[in-house]
Amino acid sequence: MPQDTELAQRLQAVTLRIVNAACHADRPAPVLLAVGKTRDAGEIDALCTLRLARGEARPGFGENYVQEAAGKIAALAGQPIEWHLIGHLQSNKAKQAAELFDWVQTVDRPKLAAALARHRPPQRAPLNALVQVNIDDEHSKHGCRPEDVPALAAAVAAEPRLALRGLMAIPAPHPDPQRRRAAFARMRALFDALAATHSGVDTLSMGMSDDLEQAVAEGATLVRVGTALFGPRERR
Repeated sequence: MPQDTELAQRLQAVTLRIVNAACHADRPAPVLLAVGKTRDAGEIDALCTLRLARGEARPGFGENYVQEAAGKIAALAGQPIEWHLIGHLQSNKAKQAAELFDWVQTVDRPKLAAALARHRPPQRAPLNALVQVNIDDEHSKHGCRPEDVPALAAAVAAEPRLALRGLMAIPAPHPDPQRRRAAFARMRALFDALAATHSGVDTLSMGMSDDLEQAVAEGATLVRVGTALFGPRERR
């Protein structure tokens, strides 16, 4: 686990990148979602404590796998963390995801939306949901096609146990930053159209450690950062 001083330095550096990008683009600074994939509960706890000390009321953390997240969520039940699922979700894991998470950012088909709604515990607030878009039409990526966003968003919005909050995407990792920025711009156009037809749509999740500046320039309201906060992942 990185020493607390190193972790604090990484957090400060990422925060400055986000603020500088927002200032340069004359846009509001997006929310930081720390990605904890392969990181243990101790690392997440340390970063959460740092973020709370900086004045964040409920720091957001993203996890890719339901099973990996379950143990961390239980271990960190005493921390006011907002938990996001940001990895592909199989329908047979929908029940567990609906019970564990505050947000699911990867709703990519009506069947999954229905399953999450069916299993959301009635004592909890509606599950915040983002429609995942395969913005570059990559065969290896999950997400709906851009032209299918309106229908899928309507299916999510029709579920009382879900709250449609916006869109999420992972554009193709083109080496040319302008190619990535173009994908982010297409996402922003989809987001603006969605927000015009659905109240409560306020979240555009896009941008990661190596391209958050391009995402912020095009209007990301949430960026997902792992490596720049925790350092490179160790090989398993």
